[in-house]
Amino acid sequence: MQEILNIAAYKFVPIDDAAELREALRAQTHALALKGTILIAPEGINLFLAGTVDSVRAFLATLRADARFDDLEAKESWSASQPFRRMLVKLKREIIRMDHPAIQPAAGRAPGVDAPTLKRWLDQGHDDAGKPVALLDTRNAFEVDYGTFEGAIDWRIHKFTEFPKALQKHRDDLAGKTVVSFCTGGIRCEKAAILMREVGVADVLQLEGGILKYFEEVGGSHYQGECFVFDGRESLSPDLRARASGVSARAAEDPDISIKR
Repeated sequence: MQEILNIAAYKFVPIDDAAELREALRAQTHALALKGTILIAPEGINLFLAGTVDSVRAFLATLRADARFDDLEAKESWSASQPFRRMLVKLKREIIRMDHPAIQPAAGRAPGVDAPTLKRWLDQGHDDAGKPVALLDTRNAFEVDYGTFEGAIDWRIHKFTEFPKALQKHRDDLAGKTVVSFCTGGIRCEKAAILMREVGVADVLQLEGGILKYFEEVGGSHYQGECFVFDGRESLSPDLRARASGVSARAAEDPDISIKR
C-alpha cells in the first residue's frame, strides 16, 4: 500500500528574506513530521518532501499562501515508506548550481513544451513545423544510465556545472533542430534552456515539469528504463512506482542527495 506522498517542486523567484523563510519552513516541516530537503537561494526555492497526505497538503497550502509561491506546481508520486532520513532546510547561492551568474530564470524563462505535445511530436517524428526534434538530457551521466528518452542526446556530464562547457563543444550539433531540454523535475533543464538561447541556439524549449511530469501525464511512451530520483527509492518506473528495494547506495552514502532535479 502506497501511503507516503512524495512531492518535488521548485520556483525561480527573487527571495530577499532567505534566513527568515528558512526558519519558518523548518518549523512547519518539523510540526508536520515531514522529511526531505528544501533549498532556498536568492534565485528561488527547490524542494523534495515526503509525508502523509494531510501533512504534505497542509505544507503546500501554507507555502502557496505566500504570494511568491502561489503558483508553485508540485510533481507527485507515492511510496510505501518514508524515503528520506531527515529534514534539511538549507541556504544556498543557487537552488541548482550552474556557476553561470548571468543566468537569471526569475527574469524570464525559456518557453516550454508540455508532455502531451512532446509525445505527439515524438509519435509523428517531428514538431508541428516539420522540424526534427532533438531531446537533450541535461542530467548527470549516472542518472542517464538508469533510463532516458529514446535517441536522447547525452553529453556524459558528471555535474551540472559542466553543462556550459559541454554546450560550447556541441552547440553546432543542435543547428536546424527544435531542441527540447529535459531533466528529472524541470529545474536543470530550465536553466539549460536559458543558457542555450543566450549562446544563440535558435529553437530551444524545456520540457515542463521534467521526466516526472511526463510520466504523470503520458506514461512511459518513448522513454526507456527508469528515472533516477534523489531519495531512498533510487528510481521510479513510468507508473511512478519505486522498483528499488531499500535505501539506494547513493542515498546511503550522501543523505543530502535529494538536492538536485
